[in-house]
Amino acid sequence: MPAVQPRRPAALVGPVGGRLPERTNRKQWVLPAAVIVAGIVTIRPLDVSGQGLAVALLLLVNCAVMAARLLPETGLPPRFTVAWMVSGILAAAALMAVSDSGTSYLFAFFLAAYIGYRLDTGPALALAAACGLLCGGALFLVGERDTLSLATGLATGAPVLAGIAGRSRNEATQAVIAAAEASEHAARAEARTAVLTERGRIARDIHDVLAHALAGVNMQLELVDALIETGDLDRVREATDKAHSLVKDSLRQAQWTVHALREDSLPLVESLAAMLDSSGHRNALTVTGTVPELPAQVTQGLLRIAQEALTNAARHAPGGAVGAHLTYSGGSTTLMISNRPATERVTEGWGSGMGLIGMRERVALLGGALTVGPVTTGADRGGWRVEAVIPG
Repeated sequence: MPAVQPRRPAALVGPVGGRLPERTNRKQWVLPAAVIVAGIVTIRPLDVSGQGLAVALLLLVNCAVMAARLLPETGLPPRFTVAWMVSGILAAAALMAVSDSGTSYLFAFFLAAYIGYRLDTGPALALAAACGLLCGGALFLVGERDTLSLATGLATGAPVLAGIAGRSRNEATQAVIAAAEASEHAARAEARTAVLTERGRIARDIHDVLAHALAGVNMQLELVDALIETGDLDRVREATDKAHSLVKDSLRQAQWTVHALREDSLPLVESLAAMLDSSGHRNALTVTGTVPELPAQVTQGLLRIAQEALTNAARHAPGGAVGAHLTYSGGSTTLMISNRPATERVTEGWGSGMGLIGMRERVALLGGALTVGPVTTGADRGGWRVEAVIPG
């Protein structure tokens, strides 16, 4: 019967990623053993010749079929499984026909129930109907034509419904387990992604603070080293004062970073003005429109973009004037930092190269757009411009 395919419980997955034991409960062992013992004790005649021998051989076959239920459900060839069930039906019907007394019908009842559990619904119902007809027909042929006997024979296929219900319940349980496991995996992946995102954010914050501070201090120390040889103590003192100012500013930037990591809200306009002042560009901020109270991550992102832009301006265009424009219109906030060409010697050969990458990452996380490039027209021609547009 090649069309009858046993159900393969391939989707049973345990909470630790392995396969669950199937039907591993006491009934799996106790019920078959109870049926076998009941049959041996009650079914008669049992002998070594004639009808008794036939009953003994059929009882042995039925016991073997019943014990085969304890075999693992996975790994059995489909043809073997179907042949085993068909032979069990035939053996159960024959045992009911040749035995005079006892519980021979139990083998057919329990086999029908297991067929419902083991096979798909269509094939299971077909085999159960065949079981009922064979058992009822066998009793009729041997003269057991009273209503009770015929009803018992025909009813041997009825337990298939209990088997189907048990299979459906088991599949529903396994579906819940699989869904819970998938949800757990998704939660772990989400947590892992959140950790990596947070690590990236902290790395950008640390880079911004250190790059801004160390770049400025390094430039002033190089200037001091050059001025010492000239003996210009006034300019040496001026450079060291500026280095001290940069260190103080760095401490303030570190505090901003701590506030950002704690999700504290920062005043955007005041913080931008203080940042420009500490960089030596006083009254360089222009605000257009009324900037609303922005989320902490937006404020922090704009401040870090401004900080990186000022660091790059000091690095690549020292002495050049810097202007900052903060505009709010049409549901978006725009920050533009532009600088004019350098008026002092540019120190080459240092810088991490991660500043522009960090700015793009910040803007992308906020769902905005970043434009970076040279200025080709206007008063800042020959300089550089960084423009970030953040929606909301």
